[in-house]
Amino acid sequence: MDKNLKGIELLQEGKVEDAVKLFTEAIEENPKDPVGYINFGNVLMSVGDNEKAKKFFERAISIDDGAVAAYYSLGNVHFNENNFDEAKDQFEKAVSRGMENADVYFMLGVSLFQLEQPRLALPYLQRSIELNEEDVEARFQLGLCLAKVEAYEEAIGQLSQVVEQDPTHADAYYNLGVAYAGHKDDADTALMYFNKAIEVQPDHMLAGYGIKMIEKLKNEQSE
Repeated sequence: MDKNLKGIELLQEGKVEDAVKLFTEAIEENPKDPVGYINFGNVLMSVGDNEKAKKFFERAISIDDGAVAAYYSLGNVHFNENNFDEAKDQFEKAVSRGMENADVYFMLGVSLFQLEQPRLALPYLQRSIELNEEDVEARFQLGLCLAKVEAYEEAIGQLSQVVEQDPTHADAYYNLGVAYAGHKDDADTALMYFNKAIEVQPDHMLAGYGIKMIEKLKNEQSE
């Protein structure tokens, strides 16, 4: 079996040292093949050695500037370090060179959202969901992004679908509460969603604060 493939299998089984051994052998036997460097870099990233990981991904790119997986992995390293601008650039390079999967569009969209560019993020998050409709987190991020650009009805639609797919998604309940309180001026429905968030996650501070605010408002109106 190909050493890179076998190494990936071992890595998935949690046998990191055995995987590293095979990836090292793959690099030594085929030093002009970027795959070994990418795999080794992913191991380093998984154990938190980001600086070394970057060097392996950059080495893969220097060998083959069309190695899209290297750009994607390099983007992930920068994202993990909260360096969203550099992460965005790497994910864009992966896409422009032909990477077409839900994950890269999701990461590019989230990077742009973190950079406070929600309008630019929207099409990437939408594309991510087109490619993987079951990705609850991508749908949640799309809902947040739609709310950010004040497309509240669409945001409510996406967030409602999130809680259908995952009834334990406390943050989606909370953001539905915010949308109903702020956009629809529907305190009762907002309160219901804040309570749902607390049911799922009792220490959800923002939902707790939302409940207190609505109850205070109702008390003032009844006086």
